Amino acid sequence: MSSHLRDRVPSLRSLRSLRSLPSLRSLRPMLSLNERGPAAFVGGVAAAGLGLGAAAVLVLFLWIISPYPDSGGIEGALHVAADVWLLAHGVGLVRTETLSGAPAPAALTPLLLVALPAWLLFRAGADAIAEDHHSLSLLGWLVGGYTAVGACAVLYTSYGPVRSDALAALLHLPLFAALAAGAGVWAERGRPPLPLPGVLPREATVAALRAAAAGAAVLVGGGALLTAVSLAWHAGASADDFGQLSGALAGQLAVLLLAAAFVPNAAVWGASYALGPGFTVGAGSAVGPGRAFGYPVLPDFPLLSALPGEGRGTALSWAVLVLPVCAGVVLGHFTVARRRTAWATTGVAASAALLCGLAMGLLAAVASGPVGAGAMAGFGPSVWLTAAAAAGWTVAVGVPAALVLRWQRLRDEG
Repeated sequence: MSSHLRDRVPSLRSLRSLRSLPSLRSLRPMLSLNERGPAAFVGGVAAAGLGLGAAAVLVLFLWIISPYPDSGGIEGALHVAADVWLLAHGVGLVRTETLSGAPAPAALTPLLLVALPAWLLFRAGADAIAEDHHSLSLLGWLVGGYTAVGACAVLYTSYGPVRSDALAALLHLPLFAALAAGAGVWAERGRPPLPLPGVLPREATVAALRAAAAGAAVLVGGGALLTAVSLAWHAGASADDFGQLSGALAGQLAVLLLAAAFVPNAAVWGASYALGPGFTVGAGSAVGPGRAFGYPVLPDFPLLSALPGEGRGTALSWAVLVLPVCAGVVLGHFTVARRRTAWATTGVAASAALLCGLAMGLLAAVASGPVGAGAMAGFGPSVWLTAAAAAGWTVAVGVPAALVLRWQRLRDEG
């Protein structure tokens, strides 16, 4: 290498010196609020762009390895990617090309798809307000940037065989962005105490929230276990459905990814099944431990092949009721404290049970939805029945469990 070129190539020492340059986060406090606002807006745009890009990469990969890559063209593949990204935010889709000719909704969100956009917004919210005291203002800028990209995606998917629901997007996109980015802001602030409403003291309220989260986690985790057991029990039928959907590698991979994306939904459905109300797989159907009936003609899909057969429940199906009992015991365990009286323990356990019911109702709401018109309009657990059953089980089991655990702890200490 000549001396002229050597002078133009940076040395290793000069590259190492780049580490001493101030980071973007350290430079952020030097900017005025008027400058940090547009920066937060760009952060929201970047978070949305990364999520859209990830969906596009996955869809384009499946399109490229498809045996018929010319079907729909690259524009059709990008249209599907935008649809998938919007569906991850709870934005419903509408299929216009149906056998009946009437538009059919498709608003059942695969919950695993929610993870990436939620994490991107969480990180964007944390980065936007680092060392800043105008959290709400910057959060608004960030949500505005994210929603602007979402509006472009809605406009892009407003035509074609599968169209986005503009009204649902107007509601869901800003709310989703505000909640996820707001969680990042809260975490970046060191998780400061939140203004919690209620008649209980703050310490008791926090204990009730923690106990409710533990109870809901046991229910959803048990629902996931029930789904896995049912899939193993119906492994043959699941494998047959998987093979019949597509013989090509791209199709089989797409089915596998779609089934994996619906696993969190199946866990919530399994929890509702164990609670008693169960769920529906179409209008007029019901799937519960006591009885399963009214199945419509269901599509060949691996998770649906794990449904129990129609008819009355058996001793094995009734055995799932042990799950809400375990959830109630765990909830009661988390409400016991050394200095808490029996009445206070009862109040905390009852409040935790109500919060657990509320959490399960919200999960049932986001894990259900229509996949078509007519018989396919209702898929998933009932919000109100699931919430009531979760609250009832955890009150009936959690309150006595908390009192017994408290008495046992006092006896051991005395």
